[in-house]
Amino acid sequence: MNSALVSAAELAGLLDGPTPPVLLDVRWQLSVAKAGGEPPFDGRAEYERGHLPGAVFVDLDGELAAPPGEGGRHPLPDLAVFGAAMRRAGVSAGRPVVAYDGGIGWGAARAWWLLRWAGHGDVRVLDGGLPAWRGPLEEGPEVPHAAGDFLPEPGAMPVVDARGAAELAEAADGLLLDARAGERYRGEVEPVDPVGGHIPGAVSAPTSLNVGPDGLFRSPAELAERYQALGAGREGVRVGVYCGSGVSAAQEVLALEVVGVRAALYPGSWSEWVTDPARPVAKG
Repeated sequence: MNSALVSAAELAGLLDGPTPPVLLDVRWQLSVAKAGGEPPFDGRAEYERGHLPGAVFVDLDGELAAPPGEGGRHPLPDLAVFGAAMRRAGVSAGRPVVAYDGGIGWGAARAWWLLRWAGHGDVRVLDGGLPAWRGPLEEGPEVPHAAGDFLPEPGAMPVVDARGAAELAEAADGLLLDARAGERYRGEVEPVDPVGGHIPGAVSAPTSLNVGPDGLFRSPAELAERYQALGAGREGVRVGVYCGSGVSAAQEVLALEVVGVRAALYPGSWSEWVTDPARPVAKG
């Protein structure tokens, strides 16, 4: 595969081909307390209401992340847990994988990034997620698949820790992008983490601007123009991305990958940064 994205029409063709991809349903939403006691988002329930034929549900919180703690709200998962989840879903080293979610690409990009980081070279995200799919859907719980053989071997995608993120933000040849909404970057609101603001020197780059009004990623030309204006893509510039907990930032890394910019992910992101009161916080 030569792109991080696949269109719904292209995916339909691949599913009818000789080596159909493994489909991962990674529907997920940021958990924020809602007024009126509205129940939190339940990705598995949404999956059972309707999913792509043959897709397997992957639990982002339980299988694509370790338990929250000093490493943030979504630390990198235990490799044994992640590997077992991928094999359960049928993921094998020699078979392509397509991940999808409810639309904006956060959950699917998390799965894409983790698989790429762990050594799988043939992974894509369904552009537009489930809303873009025009084919049939299946309902009900997943049907057990033949187990895959994927064994994670991390290191194929760049990663930075808190110190590395700060260095990128300060260096003349570095660029640290903050993928959260602008109001969270500025510290005007913070619905999840105990402290608002951003890493000093980071540049605001909300993931919402990677997607057009049709719910699809903007064209490579539009994405390239956006990131060049932010300073990414210039020769010799090292790029890193963070968000609240390393989930939406993966969507930004994916968008940068589309335009040929390899960016490092700060997995702990803001939720890890603020666990140490000695780390500086900028606002505005």
